[in-house]
Amino acid sequence: MLRILAVVPITFALLAPSYAQAPTAQPVNPAKPVAKKAAPKAKPKVAKPAATETGPCSLGVVSAIGNRFEVDKFGVTVFETEVNEVSIDAWGLDDLVVAHARAANGGAPGVRKIAVPKDAFELYYHPKSIFSPGPRVTLPQIVRDITANANCQRYLVVTTFNGKIPGTNLELNGIGTYNQGLGSIIRHSHLFANIQISMLDGQSYEKVGSFGADIGSRLAEDMRITEDPLKKLDNVDFPDPPASAPGSNLLRDRIRTLVAAQLDRDLPRYLKAE
Repeated sequence: MLRILAVVPITFALLAPSYAQAPTAQPVNPAKPVAKKAAPKAKPKVAKPAATETGPCSLGVVSAIGNRFEVDKFGVTVFETEVNEVSIDAWGLDDLVVAHARAANGGAPGVRKIAVPKDAFELYYHPKSIFSPGPRVTLPQIVRDITANANCQRYLVVTTFNGKIPGTNLELNGIGTYNQGLGSIIRHSHLFANIQISMLDGQSYEKVGSFGADIGSRLAEDMRITEDPLKKLDNVDFPDPPASAPGSNLLRDRIRTLVAAQLDRDLPRYLKAE
């Protein structure tokens, strides 16, 4: 009997619940925000390099006509003359030149567009005074500098020049439009695209061929009795103010048509030159 009673306390001690010794759970502080994992940052998109033309280059096309558009207004006296210049980079005139050069070359391979750095032709279009120190820049010199690694057999160079309104001394620079007349009633508007083409040898950078026909065609154009319909512009379409010109789809399309017509007329003679 005594032996049984001695065992009972030991048994209860072994069967005692374990939670009596477990630590009390700590309450969560509702005021403390729960830390969130930061979302992974999106990887920046890496711009793919522009595709470069490879292979032999039979003809490199250097076009420097697509940056400036002149808006001129002429009155009876020089005091009524207004000359403004705006940027038309978005009109794609230089790409138009390349496209027509390829078409005039029969779509043959080896015609390559030469990238022209900004302001590469600045001194060509706006030369320093003859009294300024330093040599005057020439067209072959500019083309040589920008085609150092092109290795083309020939270079077709398209630039602009300063012309005049037939029968006057009023100057028209490059590509643009002008409005001329008396007061606000007797006025007329026109487009102009004074572009010229040069062909240079890819090694010596000397001019290739003689294109005297260009001079004759320009003189004949200046002496025309009937007006070229591509150059006629309605007064209501003349950009006023001049800053509105780059945003005019009508001016853009009309100028592209005028430039394309002149390229199609003159390019074949240059591309046939040896």
